[in-house]
Amino acid sequence: MAKVIVRDLKKHYDGVEAARGVSFAIEDGEIFGLIGPNGAGKTTTLECVIGLREPDAGSIEVCGIDARRHPRDVKQKIGAALQTTALQDKITPREALTLFASFYAQRAPAGQLLDRFGLADKADAPFETLSGGQRQRLALALAFVNRPELVFLDEPTSALDAQSRRDLHREILQMKADGHTVLLTTHYIDEAEALCDRIAVMHRGVVVASGGTRELMAQSSALPAVFVAASRPLDGNMLGGLPDVEGLVCEGATAKFRTTNVNATVAALVARLDRHGIEMTELHVQKASLEDVFLELTSPDADASEAQS
Repeated sequence: MAKVIVRDLKKHYDGVEAARGVSFAIEDGEIFGLIGPNGAGKTTTLECVIGLREPDAGSIEVCGIDARRHPRDVKQKIGAALQTTALQDKITPREALTLFASFYAQRAPAGQLLDRFGLADKADAPFETLSGGQRQRLALALAFVNRPELVFLDEPTSALDAQSRRDLHREILQMKADGHTVLLTTHYIDEAEALCDRIAVMHRGVVVASGGTRELMAQSSALPAVFVAASRPLDGNMLGGLPDVEGLVCEGATAKFRTTNVNATVAALVARLDRHGIEMTELHVQKASLEDVFLELTSPDADASEAQS
């Protein structure tokens, strides 16, 4: 059953089309990623879905409710953590959670949320004294005050350090384990690949591709990449002429390239190294990555192809 259904969503600001007919669906219990470069329209789309902006056209259904006709009913069922959380400097996490909970029919106890999101030690500390990671955890706790069925996270790790980012990833995966459905917007490709069940790629206000991570990578036209390390330096003269190779780059005792025929190229590579008495110490073959797919769909070349079509 779909938790969110968006059809032909459109929104413009002063002549700029931020969303140009966005459509996607999110299934119950999944983490759905909306990815794209900055300015792709991700945040505009999310804000329209949760009722912070009124779209110019299109339909939005959230938890079986027509979100454009009944936005207050939708807000009782969802939670959201946006890119930045601005609260009054002196308010404490405990006070903020109690205040936000008063807006909803269903409420989670403040103490329970403070424990869950690792804020118990900072429960009565002023907001202005919290670190970036603590503020982001508070934003997540606030998104859960109404026991939501569906959680929206807009670029939740964009301003965090590596450890805080990793901690937040664990929290997001726990949301799914607890039965929540999650919509995550991000421009970090590794984050989307690690967390999301399905992904929609946005570019210039439209969804240019969607599906599971493996499904999207299988559709990529990028050639497999090969990395080899050896016991002695490698150079273009030694490796030149290998069959089906493109973009050969040699650096010291390593080389990398792409190939249209992995088996034939690797077999010829092994034979070539053996002939020169060089031992291979590492060999990695990488099929098209999600980053390859992302770059194909959002590069200037993709824009040119779209303009010609």
